[in-house]
Amino acid sequence: MGPFLETLFGGLMTGMLYSLVALGFVLIFKASGVFNFAQGAMVLFAALAMARFSEWFPALLGFDNKLLANLLAFGAAMLVMVAVAWLVERLVLGKLVNQEGITLLMATLGITYFLDGFGQTVFGSDIYKIDIGLPKDPIFLLESTFPGGILINKEDLYAALIAATLVVALSLFFQKTPTGRALRAVADDHQAAQSIGIPLSRVWVIVWSVAGFVALVAGMIWGSKLGVQFSLSVLALKALPVVILGGLTSIPGAIIGGLILGVGEKLSEVFIGPMVGGGIEIWFGYVLVLFVLLVRPQGLFGEKIIDRV
Repeated sequence: MGPFLETLFGGLMTGMLYSLVALGFVLIFKASGVFNFAQGAMVLFAALAMARFSEWFPALLGFDNKLLANLLAFGAAMLVMVAVAWLVERLVLGKLVNQEGITLLMATLGITYFLDGFGQTVFGSDIYKIDIGLPKDPIFLLESTFPGGILINKEDLYAALIAATLVVALSLFFQKTPTGRALRAVADDHQAAQSIGIPLSRVWVIVWSVAGFVALVAGMIWGSKLGVQFSLSVLALKALPVVILGGLTSIPGAIIGGLILGVGEKLSEVFIGPMVGGGIEIWFGYVLVLFVLLVRPQGLFGEKIIDRV
């Protein structure tokens, strides 16, 4: 039972990070109907900005305080992501209102490649470190219940707690605040929202800014664990099965889908992987989603769309 619980906890903590990235996809799709393929590139771009600013500020301003450097870097990186959100709305979304979904998808693909290339031009292409003070030492839990206890990585635990806090805060923001209600109104019907005075352009800037904030926190956590490198954008795209599994329009679906995928990946890799030569973690999510789509095409928590003719 000990190894099983250890794997289960590890899967839940990884799943929470998947949920955080998946939230970025869901937020943008709910507000604008755009499936944002650039979310992975946004995670990478935000992480690069955070890593490089935390290096540059101490040298430019002449201080050696890690906490202050991280706070300034986070603030500057957030401003960069808000600027990206404004430019996306002004130069891309604003020009493609009422276009076909495939047109908008291709536009986000273009944003993906632009952010990848522009990030490399501005911030460099080396592997950078983000040190936000997360403890690296493992801890042992339930030692009196299981021989040797259950090994938990402190960094994973703190990262999962940060991700869970942000997920709860965003859920409350959408449910309880006037801005959140405006975003949900736009998600339900663009034209009806405009008719009651909700400006679409402002809403889209807000939602892309929130998605940028989510990308920044996710990139900061992943960058702290793995280093900031260009594989981060691919890693972030592992949240795609989470979005499809939970439903493109469901925030709770993104959370539960992330937990399901994280736990499923870890358990299958540890307990089934040795029997088949390993590698299950790479494709498990996509196979799971395939089976779910055969039964429920809108995902576990997505809204069923009924067209009347």
